Amino acid sequence: MASSISRNGVQVYSSELGSLHHHNHHYHQQPVKTTYKEGTKKDGNVDSYWSRPESRLWTVMLLLGTCLLYCARVTMPICAVAMSSNFDWDKKQSGIVLSSFFWGYCLTQIIGGHLSDRIGGEKVLLLSASAWGFITAITPLLTYISSAHLIFMTIARFLMGLLQGVFFPALASLYSQKVRESERAFTCSTVGTGSQFGTLVIGGAGSLLLDWYGWESVFYFSGILTLLWVYCMCKYLLNEKELIFRLEHLANGLSLSKQTKVLWKQLFKKAPIWAVIVAQLSTSSTFFTLLSWLPTFFKETFPDSKGWVFNVVPWLVAIPTSLFSGFLSDHLINQGYKTITVRKFMQVIGSGVSSIFALCLGQTSSFCKAMVFASVSIGLQTFNHSGISVNVQDLAPSCAGLLFGVGNTGGALLGVVCVYLAGHLIETTGSWVSVFNLVATVNVLGLCTFLVFGEAQRVDTDSTYIDL
Repeated sequence: MASSISRNGVQVYSSELGSLHHHNHHYHQQPVKTTYKEGTKKDGNVDSYWSRPESRLWTVMLLLGTCLLYCARVTMPICAVAMSSNFDWDKKQSGIVLSSFFWGYCLTQIIGGHLSDRIGGEKVLLLSASAWGFITAITPLLTYISSAHLIFMTIARFLMGLLQGVFFPALASLYSQKVRESERAFTCSTVGTGSQFGTLVIGGAGSLLLDWYGWESVFYFSGILTLLWVYCMCKYLLNEKELIFRLEHLANGLSLSKQTKVLWKQLFKKAPIWAVIVAQLSTSSTFFTLLSWLPTFFKETFPDSKGWVFNVVPWLVAIPTSLFSGFLSDHLINQGYKTITVRKFMQVIGSGVSSIFALCLGQTSSFCKAMVFASVSIGLQTFNHSGISVNVQDLAPSCAGLLFGVGNTGGALLGVVCVYLAGHLIETTGSWVSVFNLVATVNVLGLCTFLVFGEAQRVDTDSTYIDL
């Protein structure tokens, strides 16, 4: 059996990569017992599984945290029309503000995951949430500092992306350290629905606040709730020892080991790795584009429509479709279908079929039909979770987090381009059709790449040692 060594909070495994899953949570000082009491490493970091009641409580709180993450993220797109009117922005300027989020978001994915492995995912989550909650709450106040509203809003949006970029890599690190393998899938899927719930909450409550009290109230609402969540996490779930960490750990977390660099060079020579990365960055960027511009599309195309309707219904549909896609994927594999066949089938629905409905969205003048097309398109995009999102784990389970960071970084970077380009196309052509054509084109390119080069066999078994 392969041995595992604990070093600075990092598990280093020997060449028996096929048996990695047997050692993910075995520690040489204190074995994990059925009572799941807390144990401690040499460096003093708490390192044990959560008990079942603890796991349920953390799952609920992390679900709320993910919900608030998306509340803060979608606040600006919901308020974009009102702020553009207030500050006299055109579509290009609105595109600059909206796209600046992704410039920051693409910079901290890999660093966030690596740092979480060193100091603990919960610490990274709370540090980032504290900062983005504060920035969201004070955003309206920035308009009183100077008349350069565009500059201040762009900087605030950039910092928001910078801080939120570490969230999902930190979650992945936290799962690997605290959640038992038998419960990890349920925990991940439950917490993941917070993205839809958050969009629903800010879409409903935010639209009402926008109509009743102005765009400033939406920022106050989202920022204060995030800070309240951080307070509750610190007070009820973490003790003082868990909240204390050394500043030098932050610097150590920025470094990458030689073993990791060697493994990356080997992986990036594999066509299936590039296929899943290209597919992930295409789907991420088109999702970001729709997330940023759909509220403006409905507000301008159907000015008499209620904001809470078009900001809520598509994301409400996405929750059951996401759960159904996961059930269908597992069912097909259990029935004997090849894993890669199921992954590609899911991706055809998530990228291909959803793009057809996005194209229909630009061709209709009926609000009801537009709602149906938008809801189906957003709902079907959740099938990507059962396609490329799990294909990363098929290909390289030993370093899926690192590959996730690479793909998400590329997706955020392309999201910057697509969100800005969408604003430019609207301003230039005066038509929303060009935006949905852009979404469909990017989706199809990623889908074709995955269909041709995608595989589901492991490709991470060449390296002798892997430093996770």
